[in-house]
Amino acid sequence: MPTLNKDIKNKLLLNLGVPIIAILLSFIAGGIFILAIGENPFTIYWIMFSQAMGTSYGWGQIIFKMTPLIFTGLAVAFAFRAGLFNIGAEGQLYIGAMMTTIAGYLFHSLPAPLLIPICLLAGFVGGGIWAAIPGVLKAKLGVHEVINTIMMNFIAMALVNYILMTHFSVPETVHTPKIGIGAHLPRLSVIIPSLKASPANFSFFIALIAAFLCWFIIFKTRFGYEIRASGSNPKASRFAGISVPWVTFWTFTISGGLAGLVGTNFVMGYKHYFEEGFSTGVGFMGIAVALLGQNHPTGVILAAFLFGVLAHGGLIINVHIPKELVDILQAIVIIFMVVVSSILKSILVARRKRLLAEKSKGGS
Repeated sequence: MPTLNKDIKNKLLLNLGVPIIAILLSFIAGGIFILAIGENPFTIYWIMFSQAMGTSYGWGQIIFKMTPLIFTGLAVAFAFRAGLFNIGAEGQLYIGAMMTTIAGYLFHSLPAPLLIPICLLAGFVGGGIWAAIPGVLKAKLGVHEVINTIMMNFIAMALVNYILMTHFSVPETVHTPKIGIGAHLPRLSVIIPSLKASPANFSFFIALIAAFLCWFIIFKTRFGYEIRASGSNPKASRFAGISVPWVTFWTFTISGGLAGLVGTNFVMGYKHYFEEGFSTGVGFMGIAVALLGQNHPTGVILAAFLFGVLAHGGLIINVHIPKELVDILQAIVIIFMVVVSSILKSILVARRKRLLAEKSKGGS
């Protein structure tokens, strides 16, 4: 029992302590940068957080900005659980968003109860198919997924932009025609009137549902157990009868499908059309969200919230200091995550070895 308690404490230290320490250290480092340009870090941070979270408009912007990060963070985290590195969420969300738009445009006359599920399915399938390609290459040929998914990003963006400019663009614009009104997701202001001026919409609830489903699959199903087992020890999983290639393929497919749902926020809930470059690096930010969230759905939501606050706060403080401070904070927090995690793991492993050595001496 004492050993079990220590294991629980160590797990809590790694899962909760590491992100908290990394965030605090990153804000300290950011404070040094603010001092270097002649501003008071306490004042800047107060302005950032008080104005970002002190108004209903600010909360609406935070929710709007964190919603796509939940999807891409879940996509990356889901793959990480199987020991896979999905660096292609940017391309997968691009394909998924275009598929969502095409479905909403082609079936524009359908009512909302039919058209919304069709658009959601189109986005999920589009992102899933695009991720399944590196999934097959990894499962069948052992080709490293990092290189494949990175290259697939460029192919996806070029392909979608070609389709946009040659088949679906509105003349003299870089966006498609609008999707059918039945595919529009309501704004959150429908249930929270104070968010009236905000683009936050019901895709936020879809993101939360996706997070719950990811948690349920990973921790409450046989497939989730196989994902975690394959990620922890592929060789042992094979000996236990788990088809690692099968797990790899389906994990990648689901991961890409999650990224493909990003279009629900922009296409279905905000602009109601696909626009070239709409994602602005959200797919790559999903990697940071997943790392900070410790690859857990709840952690992904919390990390997405932090990055949403920083994204909106960066625009607020831009009149005082360069908004690139936010980019610095986002980068530093991930660096500290890796460093602090490695240090704490080394300390815990050394402590465990020392305790085992002391027990063996006492027993002899």
